[in-house]
Amino acid sequence: MTDKTVADPATLAPSPLARGGGPLATAFGGILPGLAYTVLIAASAYGLRQIPGMGLVSPLILAIAIGMALHNIFGTAAIAKPGVKFALRRILRFAIVLLGLQLTFEQVRSVGLTGFLIVAGTLFATFFATRWLGRLMGVDKQLSELIAAGTAICGASAVIATNTVTRGSDEDVAYAVACVTVFGSLSMLLMPVLLPYTGLDAHGFGLWTGASIHEVAQVVAAAFQGGQQAGEFGTVAKLSRVMLLAPLVIGLGAAAVIRARGDKAAGHASPPMPWFVFGFIAMVMVASSGWVPAEVKMPVATTTTFLLAVALGAMGLETDIAKLRLKGIKPLLLGAAAWLFISALSLILIKTLM
Repeated sequence: MTDKTVADPATLAPSPLARGGGPLATAFGGILPGLAYTVLIAASAYGLRQIPGMGLVSPLILAIAIGMALHNIFGTAAIAKPGVKFALRRILRFAIVLLGLQLTFEQVRSVGLTGFLIVAGTLFATFFATRWLGRLMGVDKQLSELIAAGTAICGASAVIATNTVTRGSDEDVAYAVACVTVFGSLSMLLMPVLLPYTGLDAHGFGLWTGASIHEVAQVVAAAFQGGQQAGEFGTVAKLSRVMLLAPLVIGLGAAAVIRARGDKAAGHASPPMPWFVFGFIAMVMVASSGWVPAEVKMPVATTTTFLLAVALGAMGLETDIAKLRLKGIKPLLLGAAAWLFISALSLILIKTLM
């Protein structure tokens, strides 16, 4: 008769490692495929910038374009969806918080009171004028607001930050990013050509580019065409403009929360308050304190841009081109009007006040 030993049931239970390491490991495993996919897209965007002539194109723009191409040609696998959504929410907010480390109150001071008032006045006038014109043209409110933010503040970064409050569709975000890319690129190419006809000195030209061109990279490319002084001042003016992203998004969030109180009876969900923007402000304060060593700032800036590219790659993976086409030409015309408005208003204010 064979001796049979009955195993302890506890020894037959799978280990935590075999079970996937518990809820945390299971959750991480769920987001890993999509997160790796978005990181690969961001890395590909940086790779494309090594092609001659492509270095002027922001990696954020390239990332959303790659994501859109992959999604609309091959689709996005279900296994990637959790990681894509994680990149769209968590990584995006973390990157915007880190963006604050690139800004200091000293930069605002160096622009001067008049220069800062020109930047701030142009920004808020452009934002509200674009929103108002969007209503007149029959453009969706969310899309109008995203185009307004992207044009008035800092291009793609402002679009995706504002959308945390505006809550537009992924197609709205993609359309707004396309608008600021097209018209910001036109400014980058045209402003140096127009410089001899404006009567602006290097200081004035730098302020004009910093107060009106959409993306930071586009400002740098255009401003340095007016010389070293123009390039440096244009960059600082643009960064002081980026700093105004925080009060605008906080204001929009507060207004949305107040409006939502009256909608609760109708069953509408309250929009989230953009608390991460307070993290952005905290990082500006840290950077202004001088606690961050100079040798740390460049790696942090590079990491921040890469994380934003990851988030925009995820945005591209959620965007259907067919839905973009349904929005028609009106939003593009709105983007053109906003571009002309910010370019003209900032030039008039500089010529008048400087």
